[in-house]
Amino acid sequence: MSTAPAFRRSEPDARRLSLIEACARVLARAGIAGASVRTIAVEAGVSPGLVGHYFPGVDALIAATYGHTGARVDAALEAAVAAAGDDPRARLEAFVTASFTAPIADPELLATWIAFWSLVRARPEIAALHDEQYGGFRAQLEALLAAAGVARPELRPRAIELTALVDGLWLELCLSPQAFSADEAAAIARAALARIISPDRATG
Repeated sequence: MSTAPAFRRSEPDARRLSLIEACARVLARAGIAGASVRTIAVEAGVSPGLVGHYFPGVDALIAATYGHTGARVDAALEAAVAAAGDDPRARLEAFVTASFTAPIADPELLATWIAFWSLVRARPEIAALHDEQYGGFRAQLEALLAAAGVARPELRPRAIELTALVDGLWLELCLSPQAFSADEAAAIARAALARIISPDRATG
């Protein structure tokens, strides 16, 4: 008895992913105004009808691309934490500083995020994805802070503080990489962590 090759089963997923990746490139290059079914189809090298086969419209494709982009960032953060080993402080530092190196610190990725952010106030589904992704980032950060010894009442405010710091450094690093280096950004973040985890030693 013969069976169909495995690659045939994965082909629809591969095609869907290729459309999502094409959408991300279009968003990075042309923004929301330039993202249409036709331009994305041209970018992917397929017909507009094929886009419609996988997504009911460009809004659904953009939402799927937002989710996929967030998952890529999450995977990079998880890999950085895993590579740091078992020490809670090292894992926390890895999570906080991973945003300053590839694949997260990338001008093209920033351009894609800017396109997404422009939709947060206009499209509830994008706003919900934004809240989910940032909520997940802060929740993981709170867990790492707790493992490093930060008291429970301080977890939420310190996670918000660090998220704002990381976002600001990441944004400036992508926009103006000549202003400061990834190493400098990481050093600033580590100094903030030192003040949070060991405030007496950080100021003494």
